[in-house]
Amino acid sequence: MTTAPIFERLALIGCGLIGSSIARAAKAEGAARFITAWDQSADVRARAESLDLCQIADSPPEAVAGADCVILATPVGALSDAAAAIAPHLAPGAVLTDVGSVKEAAIAAIAPHAPAYVFFVPGHPIAGTERSGPEAGFAHLFHGRWQILTPLPDPRPEYSDAVERLARFWQALGAQVERMEPRRHDLVLAITSHLPHLIAFSIVATASDLERVTRSEVVKFSAGGFRDFTRIAASDPTMWRDVFLHNKDAVLEMLGRFSEDLSLLTRAIRYGDGETLHRHFTRTRAIRRG
Repeated sequence: MTTAPIFERLALIGCGLIGSSIARAAKAEGAARFITAWDQSADVRARAESLDLCQIADSPPEAVAGADCVILATPVGALSDAAAAIAPHLAPGAVLTDVGSVKEAAIAAIAPHAPAYVFFVPGHPIAGTERSGPEAGFAHLFHGRWQILTPLPDPRPEYSDAVERLARFWQALGAQVERMEPRRHDLVLAITSHLPHLIAFSIVATASDLERVTRSEVVKFSAGGFRDFTRIAASDPTMWRDVFLHNKDAVLEMLGRFSEDLSLLTRAIRYGDGETLHRHFTRTRAIRRG
């Protein structure tokens, strides 16, 4: 537990896996003295309240009133509306951040609504599971995980202080903090996270659509690799729809490169080119083990 709260009042907009995990972690680590939250779904609000996550507000303005840190924990496609709803009610000097998996789109959605008297510091915790909803959260979700901050080019010393304060908050929750330029973040995450999810969704759909193999056989005889890799295909479809639509340029670039590599392997298999296959597998094994 931290020696003293980093924020006096933390407000969360969104009570899904990430939002509820932040609430649990901040409470467990004493990173915020008081925590309040709101979710667009009345059902989610009721479930979060029954879990005793924190104080559940009746409206966005009530949730952010007096908060010195506000975290938008919504899908990327909902960030603009969420920011617009809370902007007039943000306290002067508050740190405003998000958890979106796409940073350029998040900045474009939030920045136009952020008042000049708050400090908007975009962020992305690289943590999660295939589960969703307030019940899915847990306090140690961020332990040992990366939290990427993509600060804006704001020359004010107070802005730098806000970035450092937010970094300390995430470190208190167990995360390792890294700073990155937004465009680079989106490119890196396109290959390390977004493309693997897209492939997992596709493989599960392909396996399900095979006419000569039943779904029960796919499940019954799946080796560990299939089960482990396709686990992420059970992730929240709304969140991932928004990720692909809002990071399409980077994803398409990575998908094009992946398709070229896949075509190379396809030709090697078709023409019995074992040397190419062995060389490719050897190189990638060395990279993974390194």
